[in-house]
Amino acid sequence: MQSQKYSVNQHLIDTILNWVEAGEIAIPEIQRPFVWNSTKVRNLIDSLYRGYPVGYLIAWRNPSARLKDGSISEGKKILIDGQQRVTAMTAALLGKKIVNADYQKKRIRIAFHPLEERFEVLNPAIAKDVAWIPDISPIIKREVSLLSLIRDYCQKNQNITEEQLEVILQKLQNIVKQQIGLIELSGELDIETVTEIFVRINSAGTVLSQADFAMSKIASNEELGGPNIRKCIDYFCHLRKDPDFFNKLEEIDSEFFQSEYTPHLKWLANYQDTIYQPDYKDVIRVVFVSEFNRGKLSDLVGLLSGRNFKTKTYEISIVQDTFKRFNTSLLRFVNETNFKRFVMIIRSTGLTSPSRFGNALSFAHILYLKLRSLKYRPEDIEKFVRKWFIMSILTGRYSGSAESIIDSDIKDIEEKTIQQHLADIESAQLSDAFWQSGLIQKLNTSNRNSPYFHVYLAAQVKNNDRGFLSKSITVSDLLNNRGDIHHLFPKNFLRKHGKSQKEYNQLANYVYMQTEINIAIADQQPKDYFAQIRQQIDNNQPIYGSITDYNDLLKNLRENAIPEMIMEATINDYETFLQQRRQLIAKKIHDYYFSL
Repeated sequence: MQSQKYSVNQHLIDTILNWVEAGEIAIPEIQRPFVWNSTKVRNLIDSLYRGYPVGYLIAWRNPSARLKDGSISEGKKILIDGQQRVTAMTAALLGKKIVNADYQKKRIRIAFHPLEERFEVLNPAIAKDVAWIPDISPIIKREVSLLSLIRDYCQKNQNITEEQLEVILQKLQNIVKQQIGLIELSGELDIETVTEIFVRINSAGTVLSQADFAMSKIASNEELGGPNIRKCIDYFCHLRKDPDFFNKLEEIDSEFFQSEYTPHLKWLANYQDTIYQPDYKDVIRVVFVSEFNRGKLSDLVGLLSGRNFKTKTYEISIVQDTFKRFNTSLLRFVNETNFKRFVMIIRSTGLTSPSRFGNALSFAHILYLKLRSLKYRPEDIEKFVRKWFIMSILTGRYSGSAESIIDSDIKDIEEKTIQQHLADIESAQLSDAFWQSGLIQKLNTSNRNSPYFHVYLAAQVKNNDRGFLSKSITVSDLLNNRGDIHHLFPKNFLRKHGKSQKEYNQLANYVYMQTEINIAIADQQPKDYFAQIRQQIDNNQPIYGSITDYNDLLKNLRENAIPEMIMEATINDYETFLQQRRQLIAKKIHDYYFSL
């Protein structure tokens, strides 16, 4: 007989709020920024007042786990859907403070107009208007005398009787007597089933990632310091984007500020490098995989619940060990030396926007921490992390669903060594056939976001190559200053000769050059503007850039992987030019990769 996957029950809002205050239901989002605006809070309260449905809450019970003495510890409920609604209710009805986008604790006061039975977010105009009750929370919590409130209100508002007002305020107080549905998922369900049920039930179409479930499990375990572990992750990510936030942290969260984590985060207050700004999902993945040698975050969720994968039972000792190891790994992640050295390695690849390759970047970070723990020499760590990162991009190793590949890679690195595993991948996927044929075919595209084009630009940055026809301005300068990308065969020139957008926007026709050089070239075919470049070399009078030496011109062409035939090229040579340039770009990427 199949066990029941979930139960559905109706509960009074008052009951739900009491469970939250008593800790019987954990709201893991409670210490994270509240994403609803005040208007949505008002609308929720209005719906409750009018008896409209406000959707179901979904809770996932932690599985009952066995203690060392053999007794069973009952798992608490974790709210995995409905955090914003419950937080909104605790804020508006109970007067609890919410945490805003700046991690500051604020009150949301909902005002009530009895005559119109209307709710609004409190503002200065409403506060001065005697027709409004400025805050419904004291009434809901029964902290004020209803009789005194009615008498005072009716003295100031003559167009309502005490009897009428009493009926309306009693209806207001009875908001908490409205019912709301609670779907409680069994603690024995695996993460895949929970995810599927969540998606099917959730009417908003929201999809929670397994990282979200993991964060929920972490934050709900107060006994093992889960809330502070979660805050450390959240605050780290926020500080990477807003270093000044550290100066506000003591005032915003004094309890966390006094914790063991603050000294580990202090360095972020003066760290401005923006090349790598991981979000909480990245942090969880890197921390977990590098420590536990598992690539699937569903395994982390299981371990945080105490799952013994061999016996398929749940044990408190596994929960305790998981939290301890995860915390240790998290402190390695946020360590100043570790983080800065990893960023230095990534920057040394020449990629200016490595975060666009999110999964590959995360695994590069995993690899860095893993090789550190395996005591590899620093110079070897740098070499292997650089090479693995670029290999991952060139092979599309972690594009799409990456967990199974991450899982096998981390195990193979542990078992076979990084040298052997990388060599195996290169032999299979980066053979001569890839460099001499496969890569050239992949460069036959008009997609400027092609990973191969970004690796080519990284090669130029790493080689300190100059922009096209520039004497001293480098490609790195142009990229960092948002320089423009232009066409070697001008776009309008190709249009006039009947070329389509896909044809004239070929990657092999793109080059980074100074805007003033591009303007000077205008719509001329290469043969014509190179004839003038030869004249500027002969006359030592620059027109297109500042190059006045023929050998330097040839060097500039090599730096930009441009075939010399361009100097005589007309419209009839366009396809030949593209093919030759793809070959040169592929050769440049090849040489770059094997120099890492």
